[in-house]
Amino acid sequence: MNIENTQAQMRKGILEYCILLIIAQQDAYVQDIINKLKASKMLVVEGTIYPLLTRLKNTGLLAYRWEESTQGPPRKYYNITENGRKVLQELEASWNELTEAISSLKSHTNL
Repeated sequence: MNIENTQAQMRKGILEYCILLIIAQQDAYVQDIINKLKASKMLVVEGTIYPLLTRLKNTGLLAYRWEESTQGPPRKYYNITENGRKVLQELEASWNELTEAISSLKSHTNL
């Protein structure tokens, strides 16, 4: 078993949820999102984030606006839509159920 591959798949599986959590707190630029993910030990690269943000925007969960930057070209800031907030609430409920189920399994395991 390739443990690194399994760990990467686990992270990928919750990445959309994590991004919605970050943007729900405040509008965010891609580098802000990456920095918050890395600070939380969620190892990601820009090549993973951009397609994911595009998919979330195309499904109506995120929107964006352009803002001028003092340090280069204009920046795209993402914000969560009302539909995105509803999906985030559903994901939060799913996450809570999942963590409770895993905690229950772990309580019966000798690790």
